[in-house]
Amino acid sequence: MDQFKGQPRLPKFAVPKRYDIYLKPDLCLCKFSGSVAIDIDILSDTRFLVLNVADLLVHHASVSFTNRNSSKVIQPSSIQECKVSQILVLEFVETLPFGLGTLRMDFEGILNDNMKGFYRSTYEHNGEKKNMAVTQFEPVDARRCFPCWDEPAFKATFKITLHVPSELIALSNMPIVEEKVNGNLKTVSYLESPIMSTYLVAVVVGLFDYVEDHTTDGVKVRVYCQVGKANQGKFALHVAVKTLDLYKEYFDVPYSLPKLDMVAIPDFPGAMENYGLVTYGETALLYDDQHSAAANKQMVAIVVAHELAHQWFGNLVTMEWWTDLWLNEGFATWVSYLATDNLFPEWKVWNQFLEESNYGLTLDGLAESHPIEVHVLLKAGNHDSFLFHDHFVFFFWVEVNHASEVDEIFDAISYGKGASVIRMLQSYLGADCFQKSLASYIKKHSCSNTKTEDLWAALEEGSGEPVNNLMSSWTKQQGYPVVTVKVKDEKLVFDQSRLLSSGSSGEGQWIVPITLCCGSYDVRKNFLLQKKTESVDIKEFLGCSISKCCGGNDKYCDWIKLNVDQTGFYRVKYDEDLAAKLTNAIEKKHLTSTDRFGILDDAFALSMACQQSVTSLLTLMGAYREELDYTVLSNLISICYKLERIAADAVPELLDNLRQFFTNIFQFAAEKLGWDSKPGESHLDAMLRGEILTALALFGHEQTIEEANRRFLAFFDDRSTPLLPPDIRKAVYVAVMQTVNASNRSGYESLLRIYRESDLSEEKKRILRSLASCPDQNIILEFLNFLLSSEVRSQDAVVGLGVKWKARETAWTWLKTNWEEISKNFESGFLIGRFVSATVSPFASYEKAREVEEFFASRVKPSMARTLRQSIERVHINSRWVQSVQKDHDLPDAINELAWRRC
Repeated sequence: MDQFKGQPRLPKFAVPKRYDIYLKPDLCLCKFSGSVAIDIDILSDTRFLVLNVADLLVHHASVSFTNRNSSKVIQPSSIQECKVSQILVLEFVETLPFGLGTLRMDFEGILNDNMKGFYRSTYEHNGEKKNMAVTQFEPVDARRCFPCWDEPAFKATFKITLHVPSELIALSNMPIVEEKVNGNLKTVSYLESPIMSTYLVAVVVGLFDYVEDHTTDGVKVRVYCQVGKANQGKFALHVAVKTLDLYKEYFDVPYSLPKLDMVAIPDFPGAMENYGLVTYGETALLYDDQHSAAANKQMVAIVVAHELAHQWFGNLVTMEWWTDLWLNEGFATWVSYLATDNLFPEWKVWNQFLEESNYGLTLDGLAESHPIEVHVLLKAGNHDSFLFHDHFVFFFWVEVNHASEVDEIFDAISYGKGASVIRMLQSYLGADCFQKSLASYIKKHSCSNTKTEDLWAALEEGSGEPVNNLMSSWTKQQGYPVVTVKVKDEKLVFDQSRLLSSGSSGEGQWIVPITLCCGSYDVRKNFLLQKKTESVDIKEFLGCSISKCCGGNDKYCDWIKLNVDQTGFYRVKYDEDLAAKLTNAIEKKHLTSTDRFGILDDAFALSMACQQSVTSLLTLMGAYREELDYTVLSNLISICYKLERIAADAVPELLDNLRQFFTNIFQFAAEKLGWDSKPGESHLDAMLRGEILTALALFGHEQTIEEANRRFLAFFDDRSTPLLPPDIRKAVYVAVMQTVNASNRSGYESLLRIYRESDLSEEKKRILRSLASCPDQNIILEFLNFLLSSEVRSQDAVVGLGVKWKARETAWTWLKTNWEEISKNFESGFLIGRFVSATVSPFASYEKAREVEEFFASRVKPSMARTLRQSIERVHINSRWVQSVQKDHDLPDAINELAWRRC
């Protein structure tokens, strides 16, 4: 046993080829029993078989190995389980014969409440609470349902049989081949699956309605949901059918299974791409014409497209190990936008993709980030703290090893940054070349496992470009560059360095695909920045002189913009003159919405890193006073929220005027949009209206709060009133909560009543987010306690953690008081990390960072260790930023002037 303990991966002297799995879930007692027969191939001399088991009781007397050639049954001489390593070690007296054999065993387990492995979800039918049985195996939880080689490279086929109550629907990856009913129970057998990884096996047993359609080549597609909600599945069904046809053409490989089921699960954290049986939380799959917002409709489309992309990228071709998780998630994220843009071009989702990139840039601005090709962080030296003001402890990286380390890498690096560097590469190689190379990669590696280098090889072969050399700097090292551009002696000088949000200097050098425009989008140039510093002659490069490009009156040469349309994963810092000309170009509406987004977002990031002043950032923000683009304004609103929080710590005496300035910026869009939708208005305007009104309410705009309360009262009396359509409900709920306090609880109680009466998951989450915005700390404490009650599903509790900065100390005290309960009930995957990051990250003092470290010193778990380090780093970043703002002597005059300037 000792030789196998603590090993990052299973030994490879035996590999599985086929699983025959039998499962009998008991939905009343919340337990299950089962058996498995695994055909394995013995590849080298061994007296041991080592496989994964977690939280299962294996019946030792049932364990046997039968050699295929001799039919000899061999019993193990020793059976040992290591719970820490999650392995079962079978030792035999004699060396196992080479070749095929079958390992058999019986087992039993618990249908847990942790949303991982084989677990139970609850729902109501005809007023009665019922259980359903659901699997969630990614990344390493198939071992909680049946003994297996639970690593992505150990692909096999799966033959599944279920024994379930006869009135229930039982689903698995493949179509049903036989169903035998025996009184109250039935035995359901499914076709054998194609070769796949254990984390993609799926089972769902419950009471469902469904809607059905077919793709152009006859693949049956169904959406299953709770009884009575079938109509809410029609939009996702439409998206799925169209997307499968689109992917068949784009990847030049047909969908490889005879059916695709998608199931809405009441208790489910997000969505999961199980082969042929995709599972979703209800808000990610269901859309209600009467009660769902436009933003939710868009989310359903993107999530469905993402999960179906995995049927090729992840399921058909699978990463060899979790180090290359991004091959699954980065590509699925990027392709989901490609598909959604094809289906709904009027949504302009590629503009909104910038928000996805921003998530990646924000996380990658931390020293506690990680490379796209994920590794585990180890601390070098013996230190008591992760960060000491501006001085970072040194770290080094090794590969993802233990199963407990995997959950935390499902983050904005694997998704957002991964998708962004793919978009950057596609832009560099060209769309047609990229698509053909990608199709070649999928055909070559179908039904097998790959590493990042395999993808680069396919793209290199198809394009003739040195893709591996170009992309290694983006996937093997963490962080990203800021490209500084300035004019000097008739030249444009470019300099690259790693940007850290802390303002500290960072190591790294990238091959950066630079795109730039000079005064017009017709004057565009591209080149690769491969050194730390490079310069180009303006006249030779752009065909015009310095005086025209950077100081003359030529209408086509009065600004220079790098990273055109924000297709590159880097930020840009302009010298003062170039920055001023871009601000002027924004005011004159000469730039595209994507470039307006990029200039603003880069300026904010540089301000946070204390490389530019908040005064200069606010001056730039004033240029957006007539902005109407959804993506740009959505980001501007987010920046305002963050600046308000920092100003509250740094310059509280200026807070009222700062809010007035923010209100002025958004008044133009608010007046254009109004409260009520207009005939034929765009999907984006519908989404923007809610965000603008929410921002005005949070910044204390009295007229907005008054009108919101009027509409809320009408809605509370009559839920069918046209005064409160779904797109503005969150804004109205937030506005109502701004006047709630301990002596005026009516708005809070009314929203709780709506929460309890609604059976729409989207509405429940909308209310939870809104309740968290209350400025009264007593109400917030009551609400936080409500999040831990049985009335709130586990995956929904985390959406209510985003309390306002005024209540952050209340939330921190609450977290410490309830940590044992939270740690026990939310230990599954990412959920525990969300509690930590949401509660810790808003602070802005070094003292608070030390307090957090001391509290978690004896409480940290592997599944939250990286998140904790990142959260503490954010506290240090905020602290440094606060100190920088306090030293900005121009800030008071700038805020006072901007607050009263008419927009």
